[in-house]
Amino acid sequence: MVSSTVYGIEELLERIYAILTAYGYEVWMSHKGTVPVLSERSAFENCINAVENCDLFMGIITPFYGSGFDETEGLSITHMELKKAIELKKLRWLLSHDHVVFAWSFLKNLGYETTKTRRTLNLERSNVFQNLKIIDMYEEAIFSQQHLRDRKGNWVQKFEKDEDALLFTSAQFSRFQEVESFINENISGKGGSK
Repeated sequence: MVSSTVYGIEELLERIYAILTAYGYEVWMSHKGTVPVLSERSAFENCINAVENCDLFMGIITPFYGSGFDETEGLSITHMELKKAIELKKLRWLLSHDHVVFAWSFLKNLGYETTKTRRTLNLERSNVFQNLKIIDMYEEAIFSQQHLRDRKGNWVQKFEKDEDALLFTSAQFSRFQEVESFINENISGKGGSK
């Protein structure tokens, strides 16, 4: 599953979809309309269900928080997907746009190190950075509340240009497929499967 906002990164999503499908993956991506949808469920329920049922999770954190908000949680669909993937300990690969990493570092150096302290700030919505909850997403992805030595699954690859994100996608998912093929060929060929 590829989880991200859609608006503003459509071309990147198209190219990621092309890379992943070329490697043989069945890709669930809302932008492409391939997320399994049941009509009796809300968009939130369908997206969370997709996270629960996917084998691999790729998340993209951009300066755009997303258009769909859950009134109860106050979080975007993309944010809720990330939280669910972390909660379920899904195999995950995460990308974060350079603007997000810069804003996180900048605000941290100004003393706005937590969600609580950032709530005192009033951010005007702009084309550069949409919502400070984007920084919350980034912190959750890197497990910022844990000591560095205790963090596992906290790799978030920064990207500035689409080519950076595409290189990461290609490098990570081509390798995963190689490992999966090796395991399938070597284990199943030696006296059956486990």
